[in-house]
Amino acid sequence: MSTTDLQNQPNQSSTQRTYLKLRNEIITGKLVPGERLKVETLKDSYGTGASPIREALSLLTSDQLVERLDQRGFRVAQTSRKQFGEILDLRCTLDDKALRQSVQNGGRDWEENLVLVHHYLSRTDRSDAEVFEERHKRFHMALLEACESPILLRFCSQLYDLNVRYRFLAGRSKSYSSRDVEAEHLAILDAAVSRDVEATSAYLMAHYRNTGGFLAELMDAPAKTGT
Repeated sequence: MSTTDLQNQPNQSSTQRTYLKLRNEIITGKLVPGERLKVETLKDSYGTGASPIREALSLLTSDQLVERLDQRGFRVAQTSRKQFGEILDLRCTLDDKALRQSVQNGGRDWEENLVLVHHYLSRTDRSDAEVFEERHKRFHMALLEACESPILLRFCSQLYDLNVRYRFLAGRSKSYSSRDVEAEHLAILDAAVSRDVEATSAYLMAHYRNTGGFLAELMDAPAKTGT
């Protein structure tokens, strides 16, 4: 079951609520990479039983956001520049394939939905991280959804989720505030609704790689300070 499916269910189970809360705290960095996730501690923090906690942790293990330690429980999955590079390379390959097909195939309904989800995203306060992330993912997936390949879309969705933590890490870069994310989104939207496949691709790939640039700046900072 996807994250969006869980978010859209009106009567979420304890497992679903716990999963979404844990996921949000992992991707936003409240739970830091490598942090141990003890069931007894999480029970008290989240006000739920051990079974929903274990089930949520198992789901997050499948999402590669949590790592299972042999006989020792769970921890938040580690991050690394190498892993980000792999995620970025795969996103640029798979999302570009899906995007090109989507822009070419998308009809009026696709275009109207894309404009609508961008409108909601543009009106969302970034300080409300949970709502912003939900709408941000909807925009990116709406770009791709006319590609007519459910398997490809599923891979793109999983890569989006893996990338989110790195975007939050990149956001800690001192120069990140100079980035105009809204302008980047608008350029992607305008090119898509104009059915300019090459321009849409170029803007989206630049959007992805910008995150990598700020992340590299952040990861290189300690080494530069010491020289």
